[in-house]
Formats: sequence, C-alpha cells, structure tokens
Amino acid sequence: MAILATTTSPSSGNAAPVKSAMRTLDIIEYVVAHPAGVIAQDIAQALAIPVSSLSYLLSTLVERDYLARAGRLYQPGSGLERLRSTPNRLPLIEKVRPLVRTVRTQSNETTSYFVQREWEIEALITETAEHALRYSIGVGTRTPMHCLASGKAILAALGPAALDRYFEESVRKRYTKSTIVDEASLRLELDAARETGIAITREEFTPGICGIGTVLRLDGEVVGSISVAIPTVRYDANVEASTRALLDMAELPA
Repeated sequence: MAILATTTSPSSGNAAPVKSAMRTLDIIEYVVAHPAGVIAQDIAQALAIPVSSLSYLLSTLVERDYLARAGRLYQPGSGLERLRSTPNRLPLIEKVRPLVRTVRTQSNETTSYFVQREWEIEALITETAEHALRYSIGVGTRTPMHCLASGKAILAALGPAALDRYFEESVRKRYTKSTIVDEASLRLELDAARETGIAITREEFTPGICGIGTVLRLDGEVVGSISVAIPTVRYDANVEASTRALLDMAELPA
C-alpha cells in the first residue's frame, strides 16, 4: 500500500499531496463506502483514475489485504481492521510481517520468518528480493534446522537439555559439501551464534546461497527467527556486516 508523502514548495511553504498516495486513499474510502463490492470500472469512473494506474493500485491493495477480491468485485479487506488494532492486540504474525518487510526492503534480499516444528523450521512469512538472481522459499516449506541460518539461530537459543535431545533425536542430512552434520562441529557453530546473537550458513542447504539469521523474542520468549538469504555472488564482508546490523535491530513490538 502506498503511503502519504508530501513535498514542500519553497515559495509557498504549503505541502502538496502525492497523486498516487491520494489515489490509494481515495480507492480505500470508495470501497469502504460500498462494502457489498464494486468493480474496477466503477472505481475508475467514480474517481477519474486511468485504468492502467488503477490496476496496479488495486493489485497492491489486495496483496496487502487492505482490499479483498471476489471475482470482479473489490471489497474491504482484513488489513483495514488490522490498522485499528493496537500493537499489543495484534496477532503475532501481524507483528512480524512489517519487520520482515522492513528488513527485506533495507537489504533488498529475500527475508523470511520461521517457527520451530519439532526438529524442523517452517516458513510462515517470506518477502522475496527484487534482484533477478534471488533465493525463493514458499510459505509453509519445512526445512531441517541444522542447515539454515534461522534453524541454527533457534538451536542456539535452546537450553542445554533441549539441545542434547536435538542431537539425540535429529537426523542431519548432508545437502551440500558445506553442510555441517557432525555434532561437535555444529555445537561450535551454535556456540558462536549464541555469543553474537547471529547465526550464519554458507551454502549449507542450497549451493550459491548464504544465510544470516537471528531469533525473535516476545516478552523474553523465543517466538521464531528471521533470516536473510543472499546469493554468494553478492555476499562479502560489507554485506554481511550491514545485514548483521539490520538483524541486530530487529525487534518485535511488545
């Protein structure tokens, strides 16, 4: 969804609204005023918006759940109700989503939120990079914990007894020549992640992809992890440092 931005005229000092932002708000207000649903043609005629511009704005609003589409009809979406919620009343997934989007926008690399499912992690949110060469993971995908940065971050946050149980029960498959499956070596990796708060994988699940991840906490409890997947052709010390800095600041609202 576009946001309202303004530019200031040096001569008048008055703020001028940005056309695309105003159109976005006009569309939302028009659809809310017709909750039974309206078609794109009606919106275009009522608001005098060119069809080419309207199509892009409608698809963006639907993608962000501010509008819902049923056939040809556009109706108010669940995202509008979300805007009325105070942060402490938001479902966890809606607290995480803006954080994932912010990290993806600032890094321009695929960013995902994972939760633990037994000895695997499941992707609940993923925002894909805009580069032609990029990593992509589907929502709902489950992956063993030992080979992704998000999985290592969660493992590093486990207590000693839970971590011992992981090594007793897990099957650690080798996916690439870089996959760490040996218990002693993996424990060293987890010790480093525990000390820095950041876990790293280097082509351990997918050749050509490195990952940087950290756990997310809410009220002191681990509620998942967030990670950034970066192709090795773009991965260097500067990229690693800037991504670490982004994840160091990744916090959920209380």
